Amino acid sequence: MVSANVMAKEDQSNPVCVINTSMGDIYIELFAEEAPHTVKNFIELAEGKKEDKDSTEKPKVKNPFYTNLIFHRVIKNFMIQGGCPKGNGTGGPGYTFEDEINAIALGLDKIKVLQPNGGVHPYLLVQSQQDFSQIVLMPLARKMGIKSQQQFQDRKQEIQLKLSKLTLKECYENLGYRYNDKLKSHFPERGVIAMANSGPNTNGSQFFINLVDTPWLTGKHTVFGKVIKGMELADKIGEVSVDKRNKPIKDIKIISIRLYE
Repeated sequence: MVSANVMAKEDQSNPVCVINTSMGDIYIELFAEEAPHTVKNFIELAEGKKEDKDSTEKPKVKNPFYTNLIFHRVIKNFMIQGGCPKGNGTGGPGYTFEDEINAIALGLDKIKVLQPNGGVHPYLLVQSQQDFSQIVLMPLARKMGIKSQQQFQDRKQEIQLKLSKLTLKECYENLGYRYNDKLKSHFPERGVIAMANSGPNTNGSQFFINLVDTPWLTGKHTVFGKVIKGMELADKIGEVSVDKRNKPIKDIKIISIRLYE
């Protein structure tokens, strides 16, 4: 067995976990200082140190949470996702917790929403005027205390000025994201493991491993580790046949997740 000490770790003090799957093992360096709460939660779920809040048993059971779960969402040239006890992306551990992201470290405070050519920055994935209104304009108006169409019209010039200066960090904050400038943060690059969520501060148990760089996810998902061995296996999982919901036709099981000694 290869020692964790000779793997390409960024920090030798970081813990390493092994995701043992039905197709093989993936070794992950966990960024314990960068995302301390996220890493602690991930380890405690993996080791069965947390109660299953959704369990009907009394007292609540404590079992290794990830054992026998599946990679329920696999998208070629994007990512592989697991950690849902229902196997369909709707389940979790019965609680949620906050993001751990430093938007300034990721440069989101320097990137303007409106581009010099008049377009909207591609990270926002704005495809229509309705998208622009929902993602940028209306959250900004709410932040400015605008509560009616008349107030919107009366303050139109002020809104335009705010829009011209609006950064991605501010735009995301208007959508409910909260950042911590005391943490270090990694970009969502190929090989990282990050928390899946349904919006700001909705982390639970689901995670994904990036098969490619995903810059449009910057500032939206907590990156809490990276693959240091077994990336070829993650790529192989990304190639399996899936149904219309991107669920593998043949289950790819997480046999266990454990700390590597």
